[in-house]
Amino acid sequence: MMPACLSDDLILCPEREDISAEFTRLLTAAQEGGATIAECLLIARQLKRGDDQSWHREWKKLARANRHRAEAAFAEGHMASAQRNWLRAMNYYAAAAMPLEAADERRWVAVLATQECARRYLSARTPPGEVVTIPWLDDHSLQGYFLPAPSGRGPAPTVICIGEPGHRKEEFLFKLAPHARERGFAMLALDLFGDQRDDYLDVLLRRRDLESAIPAVMDYLETRSDVDVGRIAIVADGWGSSFVARAVLQEPRLAAAVCDGGLWDLHERAFFASRFAMSDVSIVPVPHAPLMASSAECPVLITLGEDGWLKADRARQIVQTSRLGSSEVMLKVFTAGETGAAQAHADNPSLANEYIFDWLESRLSSPLRI
Repeated sequence: MMPACLSDDLILCPEREDISAEFTRLLTAAQEGGATIAECLLIARQLKRGDDQSWHREWKKLARANRHRAEAAFAEGHMASAQRNWLRAMNYYAAAAMPLEAADERRWVAVLATQECARRYLSARTPPGEVVTIPWLDDHSLQGYFLPAPSGRGPAPTVICIGEPGHRKEEFLFKLAPHARERGFAMLALDLFGDQRDDYLDVLLRRRDLESAIPAVMDYLETRSDVDVGRIAIVADGWGSSFVARAVLQEPRLAAAVCDGGLWDLHERAFFASRFAMSDVSIVPVPHAPLMASSAECPVLITLGEDGWLKADRARQIVQTSRLGSSEVMLKVFTAGETGAAQAHADNPSLANEYIFDWLESRLSSPLRI
């Protein structure tokens, strides 16, 4: 019999939307090695309704168990098992941190444990990955995980993976790295936090030039001999990533981009224009010009779930009426019938990422450009 906190359709604690969404994320992470379904269900049965601390406590305990298994496997030379367990431990620590306030010291301890598991995972890979620091602002640098292409020989096509301003990069190591590796890509997983705590998000959200991070990343990648500078793409994971769309306009070195294309910016412009009866949407006070209002120099893929925040018909209309210049903008809508239809494809990210990386493969398959 299912516990009170777990319904028949595996929606955990309906009164806590954040907990239910995180549990869904953990279940879907099992498809890529970031969790196991059995462990997720075990924790669900152990959670106590009304005990706000049980979520943090149980996921932290499970993270420690996976971490210990990883260390034991590594000591015995079993690199594959060590990597798998570090990835799961990393994700479970992140789950433990999720409901805690940014100022809660336990959250920062969990984040540090997540990062340590990520570093251990990188060291066990072949070829090994590395933690990199990328200068950005005068008082703040970016931090990333660079995963070389599996061949380890010569300059390789490379994919930059970055999320929303409040998103941490560790999830990309199981969510996106397998797709990159299978196609012979190197990958750089990034977030905007650098080495700062989660409350640094308030500082980031006050900035109006987040897109300036991407040229800084491109400058760094140009210094690496194992990166084909003519075949660098970017994937903006999640929905609120219009800063990446703005960066695409400013960064001619990108060969392809997967992002929201400024779609949400355009939607806001149209909303305000209709609200205030403005006939010229170009004067609507949305902070930045969206990608599709200009001509980008690289092809752009926008993926959308039909059950997400922005309805598919509205998205198609915006794309169709806003596509200008020579930019190649493609919209892919995932339907409920095929899954991947939830906001940010949360119900089946694997399906969406297969499509995304196949699209990237077709655009990065050309030889090195001089």
